[in-house]
Parts: sequence; structure tokens; C-alpha cells
Amino acid sequence: MSITESATGQNPAKDFAASPEESDIQAGNPLPIGGAQEQGWGVNFVLFSRHATAVRLELYQHPEDCSPTRIIRFDPVRHRTGDIWHVWVRGISAGQLYGYRVEGPYLPEEGHRFNPQKLLLDPYARAIAGVKDWDFSAAHGYDSSSRLTDLSVSTVDNAGTTPKCIVTHDDFDWGTDTPLKHSASEAVVYELHVRGFTIHPNSGVTHPGTFAGLIERIPYFQDLGVTAIELMPVLEFNENESQLFNPITGEKLKNYWGYNPVAFFAPKQSYCIGRPHGQHIQEFREMVKAFHSAGIEVFLDIVLNHTAENDELGPTISLRGLENSIFYMLQENRRYYRDFTGVGNTLNANHPVVRELVTSVLRYWVMHMHVDGFRFDLASVLGRDEQGNILRDAPLLEDVAEDPILRDVKIIAEAWDAGGAYQVGSFSTKRWTEWNGRFRDDVRRFWIGDEGMSGSFASRICGSSDLYERSGKGPASSLNFVTCHDGFTLNDLVSYKQKDNIENGELNRDGSDANYSDNCGVEGPSQDPAVEKMRIRLIKNFLLTLFVSRGVPMLLGGDEFRRTQRGNNNAYCQDNQVSWFDWSLLEKHKEIHRFTRGMIAFRRAHPVLRKEKFYTDEDIKWFAPDGATPHWADPWQKSFACLILGDTEPDLFLLFNADINSVGFYLPALPTGKIWRLAVDTSRTTPYDLFDPGKEPPVQGQNGFLLEPRSCAILLEDNSEVPHDN
Repeated sequence: MSITESATGQNPAKDFAASPEESDIQAGNPLPIGGAQEQGWGVNFVLFSRHATAVRLELYQHPEDCSPTRIIRFDPVRHRTGDIWHVWVRGISAGQLYGYRVEGPYLPEEGHRFNPQKLLLDPYARAIAGVKDWDFSAAHGYDSSSRLTDLSVSTVDNAGTTPKCIVTHDDFDWGTDTPLKHSASEAVVYELHVRGFTIHPNSGVTHPGTFAGLIERIPYFQDLGVTAIELMPVLEFNENESQLFNPITGEKLKNYWGYNPVAFFAPKQSYCIGRPHGQHIQEFREMVKAFHSAGIEVFLDIVLNHTAENDELGPTISLRGLENSIFYMLQENRRYYRDFTGVGNTLNANHPVVRELVTSVLRYWVMHMHVDGFRFDLASVLGRDEQGNILRDAPLLEDVAEDPILRDVKIIAEAWDAGGAYQVGSFSTKRWTEWNGRFRDDVRRFWIGDEGMSGSFASRICGSSDLYERSGKGPASSLNFVTCHDGFTLNDLVSYKQKDNIENGELNRDGSDANYSDNCGVEGPSQDPAVEKMRIRLIKNFLLTLFVSRGVPMLLGGDEFRRTQRGNNNAYCQDNQVSWFDWSLLEKHKEIHRFTRGMIAFRRAHPVLRKEKFYTDEDIKWFAPDGATPHWADPWQKSFACLILGDTEPDLFLLFNADINSVGFYLPALPTGKIWRLAVDTSRTTPYDLFDPGKEPPVQGQNGFLLEPRSCAILLEDNSEVPHDN
């Protein structure tokens, strides 16, 4: 079946076939591939489609318009070079709205889903003008009422219900802005959601929920000591796509997190103050420039493994209607999609055309938006071939790692996917840093008291050499985290044994069941002083572990003041108080905020903790509480210590006790004139849990130290003759 443009039934006022006689419509250029770029007195439009039989460009005045102000039909002779369709149009400029209709075969069993009834987004569009309450149902390329489902063809035109692309320009005064290039040894990453960070009424910012709102909070980040913010998805997505409802409140749920992109080049319009066409690009740039001025890098959590078009029953938004058989991995029955992402489709990432798209996306965000790094969602997908096999030397991953434009950019892999791949410690080349999921799990399991975890825990604080050394990588390849957006917050990790995702409308079946958490005796909030005391202690344990470990630490935003999601470990759909940062908690839990800030400062003050190489036997010594060598194979061993030799800086003695009982430790003897001072003890209350530099009290007796149940401490070597104020 072939669908032609005449089926749309439109009768526009201005319909141009782009004939040679029309001086305002010319052949244009096929390069650069994709997008709409101002050239001279007009705009050059470029689109890829191999199997299309006809393409037309439609120009619009308003995002909600059902009919275009002008239609330009591409001449397949003059306006096609290979698989690239291109045209230059005089008299239009930045701010012009546009979309495409593409004709071709509608043969789902062969992988083709062309339908010119559907107005398509340009996959290279740099900005999108949204429509209120965007409804994906009108974008279905099939008749949803037909028993044939996706084998049928929709004759419904969706122009009035779909956003339009915006022609943009690159004019922006970057001034002297240049990449900060912080080293891995300097880095402290802070993960946050742009809207959630400041949308709460008590956030105190002028422009809540926006890029501008983040600018207002820059002093907070500086005071905390972070060197980079990692933004959850800011590529355009449809927050209204969910069809689920909160079973308790009846509220329609949202795509809050944004891990379902519709446009890879376009920043999220709703995260901006102004809505003039293309203004959100400038606001994003202003945010990046402001953070760079404050010495803080900006990373994007970027989703390049799938799109919001979902499976065969999903909407036709862009790639599906342009060249479905190339952009997506299809099964042998090409009607169906291979799904390694858990959302219905998977980008065919190692096809040359898709590789070109992905590298162009990354280059754009670096060159034109000045971002400093990327966290690649489900990055293992990007290493699969068209049949879904994991490639030994995946072309796309090598392209990203070796691209000369991206050479100094941080590239961070979530080194697993929904198809069963788990590549932590072995992901691609040395250029790649990895989210270390083993760090998260092993650190959690040690502190909740699981048996046999001491050896793994020790490896994690040393940079995970057991994972990375065999592939030639170092601690800098390990991005360490205890919590992230996906799972419990740190407060909930010590307050809930079971997830509570009922409000997500999926019968509590969504979200991981492997949380490795502890409620300290009461499920959920508690007024019991003993319960709260233990929760505070465990939170401090996790924070101390994170910031003394070699590798790159990442803090989940809000953990520094005990942000809670009320036990929801998958709040992807909760655009409400469940997810928003409640800034009143900053004062309520100022003890945790002080401790977090202090541990970041402690890490910065002791370079030995953050060197970009693994410890050797000469650098670190291990001790059981009795001073002997630990028995790592003993499943009951839950207490040990390590002496980190500082070379030109003071030695550090780190003590860990995950046992439910107090444990006495022998202390290593120091040279004459040296003593041990107490720097940190998580069992103590503020301000005696963490001492400012120069105010650390001497350890009584100097021969032993009693470590309280489920706590940890840091002792600092110092000159005995130097008096310290307490």
C-alpha cells in the first residue's frame, strides 16, 4: 500500500511545486544533513528519507494551526541528492514554524510506515513550538478503531494537535565562555530535575521550574561544593503522553522525568520563562553560561536509545514516518520492534545514518550549547547491532569516544539496558566513565548488614579495581553513587524496606524490588527518637562512604537535606509534591546538609582520597579490629579499618562498623611527635560528628578507638605539639 499526499484532503491557499521558475524556491544544499538553517536571504531545509516517494514542507504561523500558510513540494529531481531531500526558500527566517509530510509505502510487515496524514517533526529541529495538552492519539499512523490495528491506515490529519518545528539562529553572546574541563579528581556531580528543583512554592526563586530558576540557585551549589550538575532529560518530550491515573487521587499522571524524547536537538520549552519561537534555546545558553561563570560544569542525561514513538501501536511523530526501517531495530517480522529499552522501540544505533544523527546531536549540544558532558541512558543499547547482538567494538561507541569535537567532553555510560546487558567494568574504551551500579549495591548491602560484603565494600571505596583494572581503566572510570533518580532517595533508603509505588497506577509492579534498604524498625516516617537517630547515622555512613571513595562521586539532588518521595522508588510520573524539592527540609535537616557539605570539603582537602589511580599495597593497609589482617572470606566480618598513607599529606585511618554491636579497634602506632585526631564520627550528633579543619580533637589514649554500632569514623594524623581548639 502506498499513501500519497492527495489523501490528505487539504486545500491550502499557497501550494508550490518548487518549479525552476520560482526564484524564491531553489534546489538548496544537501549538507549539512538535517535541519533548517538560515542561508543568505532564506532558509535551507534538509531531510533524510530513503524510501519516500514524495516530500513536502509545510510552513505555519501558529503552533495550533490546522492548515499551513504555505506548502512546498520537493521535486525529486532537483531537490533530492541520494537519500537527502533539500530545498532553499527565500524570504523566511528564524522563528518560522514548519513540519513535513512524507509519502511512501505503508507496509508494516516490510518495516515501512509512511503516512502523509501525519505532520512530522524534523529530527534535526533545534526548537519545538508546543501545543497545549499534546495528545499522541491523533498521531497514530493507523486507525485505532480498526480490528486490523496497525495494519490499517489512519486518514485523520493531525496538524492542529501536534507541535511545529522552529527555524532558529545561533546568535548568542557567549563572551569569554569556554569549557571548564574539570578533572575527574576534582569532580563532585549533583543530579537534579530542572523543574522539580525549584517548582515547589517554597523554593524562593522568581522563575520556578525553569532554567532561569537554576541560575538563581547557583550560590547554593557553590556553597555545597559541587563541580557539576547533571540534568535529567531536557530534550523536548511530551509530559502529557501518559494515559495512567493516580488510583488514590484520580489525578492524571505525567511523563515527569522526560525519558521519552521527541526531538534530540531541542531544549524543553516548558523549562523556559518566555515562549517566543526559539527563545528557550537562549535561556538554556544563559543557564550554561552562568554556571560556567560560577565554575560549575553542566552535564546532560541524554536519551539516544529510543524515542516516544514506542512500539507498533505508538504514535508517528518523526523517525517512524521518515524512515522506520532504518532508524529502528526491527524483528524478522518487520512489523514489530526489538525492545531493549523497555519502552517499545530501540534505535538502530549502529546504522551509519543513525550514527550520523547521534554524533550530530552530541556535537550540537557541545558546540552550540556549551555543555560539558553527557550521561548516556541505557548506553549498552548503543553497542548493539541491528539484530540486537552486543558488538565487541561498536562503531557508534568508538565514534563518540574518538570524535575530535567531543575529545574533552565527559562521556558517562549507564552500562546496562533492559535487554539483559550489564557491562559495568567492561563498557567500551577507556574514554568512557560508567555509572557504577556495583558501588551502589555493594555499599548499600554492607551498611544494611548483609553477610559477606566487607571485601566488596573495600573494593568499592578503593575505586573498584576488581571491575576496571583488567580493561586498563582507572578509578576515574567509576562514577560512584549510592542513590540516583531511579530508586529510593537517601532518606527513603533508610526509611522503607518495601517500595510504595501505588500512586503510579501500575499496581505497585513498577520500580525495582532489589532496593537493599532498611527502615530502622518502622516503615515510613517515624517520631521515635531511636529510629531517627539510627536513620541519621546510616545517612551519614552512606555520605562518608561516597566521598572517601576513589572515583567520581555523584550526589542525588536533595539527599543533602533528606528529600523524600514517600517510599516511591520510580517517581517518573509524579509531577507533584512526591518529586518536588521541598526546601523547608533544608532547615529541618540542617545537620545532614552540614555533614554533606563538610564531607565534600574533606574530600577536597585530602587529595589522597581522589587520586586517579588505584591504591597499591604501599598506599593502603588493612586491619581487623584486633589489628590483624582482615579475613575477607569470613561472612560474619562486618568491621574493619584501613590506613591510607598520605605521602606529603597526613595519613588517614578509616574505620567501618556495620555490626549491630560496638566494636573496639586497635590504632596503628604513629612516629614520635605524631598523634591521631578525630575528624569524623557518624555516631555523633552535630557539630561533633564532623570537625572543621584545625579543630579536630585528639583521640583519647591513642591506642584504641570504640566505634559505635553501624557507624564509621575518620582519624587524622597530626603533630602532637600543635594545639587545636575544640
